[in-house]
Amino acid sequence: MSTKTKLYNWDTIEEEVVRPGVSRKGFRGDHFMMVMNTLEPGMELNPHSHPFEQAVYIVQGKVRFHVGDDVLEGGPGSLIRIPPDVEHYAEPLGDEPVLNLDIFAPIREDYLHLVEYQEFEEN
Repeated sequence: MSTKTKLYNWDTIEEEVVRPGVSRKGFRGDHFMMVMNTLEPGMELNPHSHPFEQAVYIVQGKVRFHVGDDVLEGGPGSLIRIPPDVEHYAEPLGDEPVLNLDIFAPIREDYLHLVEYQEFEEN
């Protein structure tokens, strides 16, 4: 059985500017989506919720995550699970941009525009 596999690199994927100080880019598989967010110090905070379970991995920088009533501070290597429908937001700490990788399952239909570059064939 042959599959069509292609290598991509976060550094060459086009990013979308969400609002001043926030940008993102995506990658997907059949049943998951990864979104790399860049959060600049001083960005406008945006409390929100959505019906998706979300896993967050902090790649770079220091961040304060507000998840429901919990406030969590982390840096590179930190992992956070955000349950569906719980209000949350990230607050960069210090003067270094935060790179945080979000993983969503199932795929977010509202983010499909982020992965249009992929030559994707569902299995």
